[in-house]
Amino acid sequence: MFNMDGIWVYLISIVSSIFLLLKLFSLKQTWQKNLPPSPPALPIIGHLHLLKGPFHKTLLSLSNQYGPIVSLKFGFQNVLIISSPALLDECFNKNAIIFANRPRLLAGEILNYNYTTINSSPYGHHWRNFRRIAAREIYSTNRLMMCLSIRQQEVRNLLKDLFENSRTSFQKVEMKSRLSKLSFNIIMRMILGKRCLGVQGEILEESKCIRDIISEIFASIIVAATDTSAATMEWTMSLLLNYPEVLKKARAEISKIVGEDRLVDESDFPNLPFLQSIIKESMRFKTIGPLLTPYESSDDCIIRGYHIPQGTMLIVNAWAIHMDPDVWEDPTSFKPERFEGLEDEAHKLIPFGLGMRACPGAGLANKVMGLALASLIQCFEWERPSEELVDMSEGSGLTTPKAQPLEAMCKARESMINVLEKL
Repeated sequence: MFNMDGIWVYLISIVSSIFLLLKLFSLKQTWQKNLPPSPPALPIIGHLHLLKGPFHKTLLSLSNQYGPIVSLKFGFQNVLIISSPALLDECFNKNAIIFANRPRLLAGEILNYNYTTINSSPYGHHWRNFRRIAAREIYSTNRLMMCLSIRQQEVRNLLKDLFENSRTSFQKVEMKSRLSKLSFNIIMRMILGKRCLGVQGEILEESKCIRDIISEIFASIIVAATDTSAATMEWTMSLLLNYPEVLKKARAEISKIVGEDRLVDESDFPNLPFLQSIIKESMRFKTIGPLLTPYESSDDCIIRGYHIPQGTMLIVNAWAIHMDPDVWEDPTSFKPERFEGLEDEAHKLIPFGLGMRACPGAGLANKVMGLALASLIQCFEWERPSEELVDMSEGSGLTTPKAQPLEAMCKARESMINVLEKL
């Protein structure tokens, strides 16, 4: 009689051996391909043991050692690190469709409605519909023009609040919460038609009645639009306080173009190139998203002559590109003048991402930041609370917030009081 237990053991052994041989053959094929440079890896965990301190700075140190294109292993996940603008064209133009996906991380399942939001859903019909809705209904040129009055009203509410507290003398004001409220109210009014009168949680509680698909779009947009714009404005104001000569030059430009008998408006922006340079340099100098949201290759491809396997997670170190001395002269200095006369820096300045997954709200963000910062510069005198420079240390997180919320001394400019009184 046959020993059934023995037969099962024999069959399992045969199948396991075949599987192991196929795996080894697959690995051998991969090893023989021209993969990007990679530091030594440990079994199972790969290169996870190298990720210490600020993630973007650790990745830059690896790029300095192994080159602008580095291959890593996060466990069994292939990861490609890009830290040079010269490589961006190959990734997001020549291979745009291949890198149009997001990796299916656990956070995407838990926080992004099981990978169904505009930020996390895979490239395809579902994502294209989301993108089309956002582009047409929220971020299109016509929609942004229709919502011009919303941006004006919310900026004027901010000015009125500051004016009431600093009409006759310098008063210390905390800017982080005010700038966050500004960004949040604008996007909420654009989407739901009402502003935030209480804490954010109260408003989002009422959003429960919206259909799931709309909620998925709005949730992603509200979070992204509020956090990044507010943080950029806070960093910019901090830099202006530490570089009063830049603040003075920006105010002189606004006074020359706009005057002091009316508030600056979005239509003035094309004639305020130095203000635009300040915002660009702030986004370069203090990159809010130091690492772009990861991409994932949907097929094998070639980047700079290296083989990139399907399923590779692509991480672009935007901070490294923004601080690259081969790209920017004296990158560790805050110099808005570097952007004067430069029309296209898209391959160098990438705060809004790249490719088919680039942030669709870049136009709105630039309008909000430009109008708010120009108004604050035009209407108020700004000073540091003490002779010490504003603390520019960075907090932790996926974005780069200030470690300490900005506090500044604010006083209404005498020449603007008549205008502010009419708000």
